[in-house]
Formats: sequence, structure tokens, C-alpha cells
Amino acid sequence: MSQEYSDSVDLVNAGTVAYLSGAVLIAALTAVLAQFSIDLPGGVPFSFQPFGVFFAGILLGPIWGGFSMLLYLLVGIAGAPVFSNGTAGVGIVLGPTGGFLISYVFAAAAIGLVAHRSLAPVSVDDLPAVGVTAGLVVGSAIIYAIGVPWFAEVQGWTLPRAAGFMAPFAVGDAIKIAITVGIVAGGNELLERP
Repeated sequence: MSQEYSDSVDLVNAGTVAYLSGAVLIAALTAVLAQFSIDLPGGVPFSFQPFGVFFAGILLGPIWGGFSMLLYLLVGIAGAPVFSNGTAGVGIVLGPTGGFLISYVFAAAAIGLVAHRSLAPVSVDDLPAVGVTAGLVVGSAIIYAIGVPWFAEVQGWTLPRAAGFMAPFAVGDAIKIAITVGIVAGGNELLERP
């Protein structure tokens, strides 16, 4: 009887458990990467958080990638010190960088959608470098499209002034995109070797 019972109690399939576990791991990775940041004048740190956003979309696809970043955001709002330099709380999300943090949810989903070309994720080794690159560019554009106006509003700046202030960050983000594409392409090449 116990064998019969255990066979019929599959409440969650293995794929869902795997993606949920992956979402938690990527959220945790993003929290760790956020601690590697450099405070710059103006209240915007240069951090490695975007790598977490990038890998959420690439590895988990649009739905689970977006969920991973939502989990990261909610954990930080709840008070866990997961944002840049160990910060946390609603005050950070309502502050100058809050728009960037909120944008991570949408950016990860967009990266996954563009790279995977569907709501269902495919194997990373099946993702073409062009699709991954396009996804990362779209995701980065979303981060800036939400983050810069938010930053301008909170700082009391005009949008052009905020955009000018954020322009140097785009160079660093372009380098992050190139590194991410290199990691994905290099990983795929290693998987193809006999």
C-alpha cells in the first residue's frame, strides 16, 4: 500500500522543481554579485548584478528568469542585505537605483524571450550567439529605459541630465554583455567537444 501511495503523490513535476531550484540559485548568485560593487558619485554603484540578470534569462528562459529576479527583489525588500554593498529594504527600492532593481524582472524575462524565442526554455547549447546577444542588448535597454527615468525623478534631475550621467555605465554594460556571450559560447563549445 505504501508503494501505491508514493507513486500517486507527484504534486510537482521534476522540471518545475529544477527550474524553481535554478531560480533560487540565480537569485542567490545575483545577491553575491551585487556585493562586488564600486560606489560612484551620484548614488549609482557600478556592480556585477547585471550578470545575474543576464544568466537568469539565458539559463532559465523568460518565465523562470523573470521569477528569479522577482524573488531577488522581494528578498531585498523583505530586508535581506542582497542589494549592492549589503543594502536592503523598501527605501533602496524607492531610492535612486530602485528603477534599475525593478527593471531586472522585466529585463530577465525579455532576455529569455529573445534568446529562447519562446516562453518555454530550450537547452543553452541550442541558443545561437546572435540570439543571446540580441536578448542581452534588449534586456540592457529595458534596464536603462526603466532605471534612468526613475533615477531622474528621484534625484530631481531632467531626463537628459540623468541619461548623460548614466552614459558611461553603458560602456561597462557593453563589456558585461561581451563577457556573457563569451561565457555562453565557450560553454557551448566545451559541450560539443568529444
